[in-house]
Amino acid sequence: MPTSRPVIVDVGGVAVQLLTSEPELIYVLEGRFKKFLNPSAEPVFQFEITLVPDGTFDVDADLHVGGRQGHWIMQRGDFHAEWNVAERRGCIRQTLNPYAIDSVLRIVHTLVLAADGGFLLHASSAVRGGRAYLFTGPSGAGKSTIVGLAPHDVTVLTDEISYVKRCAEGYVAFGTPFAGERSELGEPASAPVSALFQLGRGIETRRDRLDEAETVQTLMRNILFFADDHDLTDRVLDTACDFAARVPAFRLHFAPDDRVWQTIQ
Repeated sequence: MPTSRPVIVDVGGVAVQLLTSEPELIYVLEGRFKKFLNPSAEPVFQFEITLVPDGTFDVDADLHVGGRQGHWIMQRGDFHAEWNVAERRGCIRQTLNPYAIDSVLRIVHTLVLAADGGFLLHASSAVRGGRAYLFTGPSGAGKSTIVGLAPHDVTVLTDEISYVKRCAEGYVAFGTPFAGERSELGEPASAPVSALFQLGRGIETRRDRLDEAETVQTLMRNILFFADDHDLTDRVLDTACDFAARVPAFRLHFAPDDRVWQTIQ
């Protein structure tokens, strides 16, 4: 019987060990998360993954996330996963593709962050001068464009899903492997969040300050959270309010010109 081999994916300081004996899947995992592999990290959670053939699940099934007493069930048309939070272990049955485990990890991180005072945000993010900047908005607002215009001294954390965590020094943004249109992994770096920008296209570049209520509304429209859990939802709202009170936020209208970064800073 083939021996299981661990692949440890470390995002935001939360290392998740993925165990599988399938060489094809190991190759997929190591390629998908290459910048975020950390074999020396102590895993916080462990998932055993079993490959199943195409057609095992209803390919048209929507994502469902449900939990009771710390036991979560996550399923979609390409995977079925179960996770026991107290035991810090779970199992995944999935077809051979990188999107299933990508989705499971996103869900797991949203649950962990919600409990710890953080969130995944539908936003691009980047670091310049030791400070992180978040750029959120609906599809087409320019999240990928703005990091694509970044100067050479900017480190892109993500063009799609930003990882924000409350730490001793305030809110910190971390790089993620959850890629968007650029299809590139972010960098495994982190920095304190300096500002949040709600993006909009414009003929000329300008920024206007958002008040706390507008900031909370912007956050809640763009925070990723998949589970129907009232307690965790309340915690996410509390975190959004706390973030809005601590971090300045702006509405940023910009033309696709690299000079926008002068306005950002």
